[in-house]
Amino acid sequence: MKTISKLTARQQAFLEKLLELYREHKGPVHYSVVAERLGVNRFSAYDMLKVLEEKGFASSSYALRSGASAAAVGHAGPGRSMVVFAPTSQATALGTPGAQDARLGEDWQRVRERVLNRLRQAREANPRETLNEMLARLPDTNLPLAFCTEMIGALLLNMQRVRRRAGGLNPFRALAALRTDDAAELETLAGLSVGVALSADDEDGPSVAQRLLEHAHHYQTNLSRLSEEARSALLQFLEEALDALD
Repeated sequence: MKTISKLTARQQAFLEKLLELYREHKGPVHYSVVAERLGVNRFSAYDMLKVLEEKGFASSSYALRSGASAAAVGHAGPGRSMVVFAPTSQATALGTPGAQDARLGEDWQRVRERVLNRLRQAREANPRETLNEMLARLPDTNLPLAFCTEMIGALLLNMQRVRRRAGGLNPFRALAALRTDDAAELETLAGLSVGVALSADDEDGPSVAQRLLEHAHHYQTNLSRLSEEARSALLQFLEEALDALD
């Protein structure tokens, strides 16, 4: 499926998850359930689902809380109403945005989920340790899309590492300022992440910046080999990865 022109990559990710959960629950779902699955806070999920509603891809309604549903969404006391969301017929007719990802292969889906999980775990762990583990995996990743996915995770983790060590320096703000609506931001990410690594004092042992540089050329080469569909999927993954670190 081609990218939906009315939706950003992040909005498509939320719509995909809403469709998935709607089918799983066989009915409307609370926004906090969407938030939990995507690894974002529930207020961000609510705001994004309201945006989807404004664009005609989701609808909201009120449902009475049962004891089980109240506990599931983190509220006490059944009997009160809660806001739930469902995909509209327009969203269903378009199909699941994830169908694009499915065509790219189940192997890539597993890589994507693994990297997102590692990024979420890194929020509470040492980013350098997770980064070293991800860099160690790169030589064994041969498929262009899988390599780029792993590399994006490593580049973002490096920026997280530098942000924690560099006080006021926030490379994510620089990335947001440099980002555009096209896939050029995939190349921008590599240069920015390597640049901030070079500016940071490294610990003893192999330089993180040096290791990133060793993989950067391979990353750029693989990007040039990707189809339009694959680059679109990678852009959506970048949005999800940024949310995972948020």
